[in-house]
Amino acid sequence: MDGTAVSQTQSSQIVEQEAAVVRFAGDSGDGMQLTGGRFTLATAQAGNDLATFPDFPAEIRAPVGTTFGVSAFQINFGGRKIKTVGDQLDVLVAMNPAALKVNLADVKPGGLIIADTGTFNEKNLRKAGYETNPLEDGSLEKVKLLQVDMSKLTLEAVKQFGVSNKEGLRTKNLWALGLVYWMYGRDRQSTHDWLRQKFAARPDIADANIAAVDAGHAFGETIEQHPEVQQVRVPQAPIAPGQYRAVTGTQAMAWGLAAAAQLSGLRMVFCSYPITPASALLHTLAGLKRFNVETFQAEDEIAAVCAAIGASYAGTIGVTSSSGPGVALKTEALGLAISAELPLVVVNSQRGGPSTGLPTKTEQSDLFQAVWGRNGDAPVCVLATRTPSDSFETAIEAVRIATKFMVPVIVLTDGFLANASEPWLIPDTGTLTPFPASFASDPETFQPFDRDPNTLARPWAKPGTPGLEHRIGGIEKQHGSGHISYDPQNHHAMTLQRAEKVARIADDVPEQDVDLGTATGKLAIVGWGSTYGPISRAVTVARADGLDVSHIHLRHIWPLPRNLKDLLSGYDRILVPEMNAGQLVKLLRAEYLLPAEGLNKIAGQPFKIYELDAAIRERLA
Repeated sequence: MDGTAVSQTQSSQIVEQEAAVVRFAGDSGDGMQLTGGRFTLATAQAGNDLATFPDFPAEIRAPVGTTFGVSAFQINFGGRKIKTVGDQLDVLVAMNPAALKVNLADVKPGGLIIADTGTFNEKNLRKAGYETNPLEDGSLEKVKLLQVDMSKLTLEAVKQFGVSNKEGLRTKNLWALGLVYWMYGRDRQSTHDWLRQKFAARPDIADANIAAVDAGHAFGETIEQHPEVQQVRVPQAPIAPGQYRAVTGTQAMAWGLAAAAQLSGLRMVFCSYPITPASALLHTLAGLKRFNVETFQAEDEIAAVCAAIGASYAGTIGVTSSSGPGVALKTEALGLAISAELPLVVVNSQRGGPSTGLPTKTEQSDLFQAVWGRNGDAPVCVLATRTPSDSFETAIEAVRIATKFMVPVIVLTDGFLANASEPWLIPDTGTLTPFPASFASDPETFQPFDRDPNTLARPWAKPGTPGLEHRIGGIEKQHGSGHISYDPQNHHAMTLQRAEKVARIADDVPEQDVDLGTATGKLAIVGWGSTYGPISRAVTVARADGLDVSHIHLRHIWPLPRNLKDLLSGYDRILVPEMNAGQLVKLLRAEYLLPAEGLNKIAGQPFKIYELDAAIRERLA
């Protein structure tokens, strides 16, 4: 399983592991995301495959030392293909008692905890809910424990540079980073260079930070005989040649949308309103203006989607983004885009719970909202991305479908995919297939709601084109002419045509394939979205043990792939793991009358491999 050492050999105090899982945890002001990001870069440069997951609190600045203010960054890296962020931790760096309290359950038996003893005082222990000091009361006997007064050692390392105690303690995360660098044989030079560039205006701060990194590394070198700590060698992964970079789902989505604008020959107008965890998409796209991308931060969610619809009406590709609560506010305007039959892309970065819920935690609970969540019979196309890097291709597919079929497309991602990162083989843009948009131009033949015989898409007419003046809006239209119509038979026919247009998308996309396993068998695991990694790894392990299980993962949620019913009918049992109360499983049962069963997790956290492994073995027992 990801993160578990499959085989280990010890020689000269160096342990060899196929993969390792490390988590840095501390207060939200302790720099855990920065620390994890630097370790990720060093790990990529060392030639390992990897997957990361930043986990941070919802509060802008929670009270220091409290459990609900803990921020963490997890990385799983190895000498093989890494598909998840790992189940259990090999190493937990706990910067205070609250970080230990929140993350202890994830440390595997025999795993290592590196604890900053300088923060384990009575006040912080009480804030974290400890009655006794866990470093002293024997409660950590099942794990290895390295107690280090990082605060003291950091201040000693940086005092020569004349920085204040407050400034010195801010480098404590880099001291911890230096120690973990030593443990895994990581090179420090790129971090040195980055610090000198970042603090070019304050050389004293740069020198202090570099000294902290080096001091942590030197501390590791002096404890080689410590029984709890050993250096670990993780071999390079067999990675295909090419140019790679680490990419988050948000970055890949933004670049995919920008690439789609180029491939379609359209200007893209991205309109949104800030909401966690979707806001970063606006931030990323705002830096891509040179790729014919315009961004607009509206005063609210409704204004954002209406502006995007207006952009599409004007002959550009309108895109809007939000999370579940914001998408709910956009619903009425989505009905307008459906009625007017305009291309529109809506990116939904799903998060936990109704209302404010768990804004920084992940969930898959908006599938019903995407497929059915509008008044009237108002169908749209729904896609789901499976990994951070897959967001690039999914974004291109969304724009292609929206412009070809003149229909809104909802792209489902989630908090995990938006923030997680993985290595991405940068594609050769010359291999991407263009899909240039076409516009009506002939006044003699133009009728605004005539339809393409294959796609049923209506013609796209840019406002101001001579002779193409026409009515458009949310009131029902007469077939062909687009004139306002209250005729019952016409409304019936138009409703069915809008639905049939969306249904025909299934004929324009590839048939569903089997990601792992065979096209028939005893058990099929059907997933969508960010469950991909855990399912893939669990099925890989089960098949290696001789179990008859296959993995099918959906990108096209609505319409469902045209061959999916026949494919699923070839299995004795169907299991659908979801981070919700059971939405795709109900959709499959309703559409196909197949006895699919759900496996549901609604905890704001991704599936663990062992949870899926146990479910597979239970059903094949």
